[in-house]
Amino acid sequence: FMARIGWPFGGRSPDILLDDIVLTHSLFLPTEKFLQALHHFVRAGGLEDPEGLGRKQACLAMLLHFLDTYQGLLQEEEGAGHIIKDLYLLIMKDESLYQDLREDTLRLHQLVETAELKTPEESQPPSRQVKPLFRHFRRIDSCLQTRVAFRGSDEIFCRVYMPDHSYVTIRSRLSASVQDILGSVTEKLQYSEEPAGREEALILVAVASSGEKVLLQPNEDCVFTTLGINSHLFACTRDSYEALVPLPEEIQVSPGDTEIHRVEPEDVANHLTAFHWELFRCVHEVSLCKQNQDLLSFYAVVMGLDNAAVSRLRLTWEKLPGKFKNLFRKFENLTDPCRNHKSYREVLSKMKPPVIPFVPLILKDLTFLHEGSKTLVDGLVNLEKLHSVAEKVRTIRKYRSRPLCLDMEASPHHLQTKAYVRQFQVIDNQNLLFDLSYKLEASGQ
Repeated sequence: FMARIGWPFGGRSPDILLDDIVLTHSLFLPTEKFLQALHHFVRAGGLEDPEGLGRKQACLAMLLHFLDTYQGLLQEEEGAGHIIKDLYLLIMKDESLYQDLREDTLRLHQLVETAELKTPEESQPPSRQVKPLFRHFRRIDSCLQTRVAFRGSDEIFCRVYMPDHSYVTIRSRLSASVQDILGSVTEKLQYSEEPAGREEALILVAVASSGEKVLLQPNEDCVFTTLGINSHLFACTRDSYEALVPLPEEIQVSPGDTEIHRVEPEDVANHLTAFHWELFRCVHEVSLCKQNQDLLSFYAVVMGLDNAAVSRLRLTWEKLPGKFKNLFRKFENLTDPCRNHKSYREVLSKMKPPVIPFVPLILKDLTFLHEGSKTLVDGLVNLEKLHSVAEKVRTIRKYRSRPLCLDMEASPHHLQTKAYVRQFQVIDNQNLLFDLSYKLEASGQ
């Protein structure tokens, strides 16, 4: 954007810089303020001043790229919708200035029409289906459905537990704050048959299956999206905080379960890849996951086999043929975090899309880029930081630039395998894992 209006940009392509700013604007300006600044540039551009005309054309390019990138998210931004519509009217008012940009103005019209922009004064949208929060309500038919991204405005059902493990089911927005959730819980308790005496203010606590407790602050937003695997929300008074204990173990696991052995390894790998592709887009199995370029599943399986509760099973590991032990050692080397995951990054750089990367490492890289350098330097935006963050985001775009095509037949067996894979239960309690491990091989063996 700065390049297009004649400002220095260090030799970088104007289109790359435009993409950098659109992808990373939220680091230095909230969306609404970013659009307000764009609105100011459009109004400031004169009709006869060549520089002013250049600014208007640059703003048109910026707005087009912004809508192309964020059109699926704009319905969450009421204030942004209002500014975009004003910007659109300003640009179309001076349409004669853009004789050489007819295609761009037509594209702008199409994007504004299809972006489902919402403004505060408009009527409420039609009622939407309320979704159960997946970690509390599991159904086979729902696990077979294609995954779609949750939005902050989506309404969900969720259980909030009391210290005695009774619970109330509340209906809330996914983006609800701690205060919103406690308000809904308090209202439910007032109309329930719970005994009186809950006059003291409630607090909200996330309790993990390991017993770890996190007290959530009243001003925290999007609470539901921060819950860990097998974690639950508890509402209690401050006096009862220390007495909170996890729910009785919900995961029913038998160390003699052989279901995994009744399914073809390739089917498991394909369904893992298909499922993770849906989520990303929102020792035989490992080899096939790598073949499918599903590095998320690859990491999950290798790290699971490296867990102390599994690696201690000496008698079980001794039964593996030597070639599989050697293969697993190669896989361990690939997941070795030494030298900033050098082995993994080298393999990933040689892969062509579609690729499902190890997402936690991308998040780690983004966190390092964001916290390791200043957003503003001497009052000016640090363009080098913006470019580095945008490059990382563009790699995700590249990984998804081609559709995933897997040859999976539609048969009852196929659906059974799909349901089995998508209902894998996560055990994050290390004590439970060791209990299961000792049932297979006692410590004296």
